[in-house]
Amino acid sequence: MVKNVLLELKPTFSKEKVLVSVAAGIKLKDLQEWSGHQRLIRVMPNTPSAVGEAASVMCMGEMATKKDEDRVASLFGAIGKVWTADEKYFDAVTGLSGSGPAYIYLAIEAMADGGVAAGLPRDLALGLASQTVLGAAAMVRNTGKHPGQLKDAVTSPAGTTIAGIHELEKGGFRGTLMSAVVAATKRCQELSKT
Repeated sequence: MVKNVLLELKPTFSKEKVLVSVAAGIKLKDLQEWSGHQRLIRVMPNTPSAVGEAASVMCMGEMATKKDEDRVASLFGAIGKVWTADEKYFDAVTGLSGSGPAYIYLAIEAMADGGVAAGLPRDLALGLASQTVLGAAAMVRNTGKHPGQLKDAVTSPAGTTIAGIHELEKGGFRGTLMSAVVAATKRCQELSKT
């Protein structure tokens, strides 16, 4: 589909313009071949862009200028955070931050279900679960501390938190999340070959 659109639009591209692509799995070399355009930037945002909290990663084509990079970074910076990385990381970016919101939604839903199972009303449980995730993410971002340090700070000996963490570790929580990112990355690699 992207190929057909670019082939159709090819006559409209000019050297004065930069072409920005958010098409998942479409590499810069393919964009250049299909569009005949040299000034390219590839960006992988994620769905929290809808609320101004995107995690976007961009890579520059060979002919993209510093001005192009700054403009696109500013544009995507208006909807969240922006990183620049080599294109070779884009499948892993998709597996982590592209698919990642769904992993977190599942975690929020599971935490809320746990709250309901423990006796909380559904709306209170969901509000607490979502705010807890938001607050924990802000702690990681704002303190600069490693998540393990922050976890240890709230985990007292023989306390409630370590009891919960013990259950998560018995269930393979950490390994399951890691495997989800790797599986989504592999699927992205498969899709980009088709």
